[in-house]
Amino acid sequence: MSLTLSIGTPESPHFYAEMGELIASSGHGDFAANMLHLVDKWVPIHLVDLSEWTLDEARDTVLDIKLLGSAGIKQALSAPQIVHPPNDHPLLRDMLHMQDPLLIQMKAKAHSAHPRGGSHQCNLVSRQGNRRCVISFYRPPTQRGFSLTELSFLKCLSDTLLPLMERHAQILRQAPAVDSEPAPTSLEQSQLQREFYKRLALSEVTLSAREQEVCLGLLTGGTVPQMAEKLSVKNSSIETYLKRAAAKLGVSGRHGLAKWMVGA
Repeated sequence: MSLTLSIGTPESPHFYAEMGELIASSGHGDFAANMLHLVDKWVPIHLVDLSEWTLDEARDTVLDIKLLGSAGIKQALSAPQIVHPPNDHPLLRDMLHMQDPLLIQMKAKAHSAHPRGGSHQCNLVSRQGNRRCVISFYRPPTQRGFSLTELSFLKCLSDTLLPLMERHAQILRQAPAVDSEPAPTSLEQSQLQREFYKRLALSEVTLSAREQEVCLGLLTGGTVPQMAEKLSVKNSSIETYLKRAAAKLGVSGRHGLAKWMVGA
């Protein structure tokens, strides 16, 4: 299933606050847990695995699989057994010559020989050269599989999650020790704020101080009334600042702003 469509995500302050935490935790040990926390509120899941596959596309084989994070209720599912690269893994065929990001659904199979194969799966996959970044969401076989509505939601959310996963993998490749460091807790000094200004500089777009403050406030879960009270202006003024900033950045609304933050 090619991930070329886009539908709206929940316009919830809590959703964007949790998205901000996820962005800020890229490259840290709690990245998988933050992703599980964000997704589980909308699509119930018991476990998430984050992995990076390195492929030999000429020989249609797997060279290496690195587990870059895992979170969830471990008791509900058997532990992962990614030790030797499995060249008969059911994901491999779809991932070998992919061009666009993929959503691969796999239903639970009894007595499966593959890691997590006995569970319902939804796998989001992106490609960077011979590498594949894979986000795998699981449910125990005792529960129902993923519905079309849930798959549609995850398909939309992949536009933001996959670029974040790619950045997470890149940070760990460049500085593996950062995985053991705690993510920043202060919003004012957080990585999210630093990344916002970095992205702004790279885009060569100039936002006013108020437009910047409104964008950061909304990205970290603030509501329009809260921002209006903080800045001592009307709600309509906050909406105007957001519209002006979005127009300059070439995006639409909070969802577009979140996707712009991760370069999607």
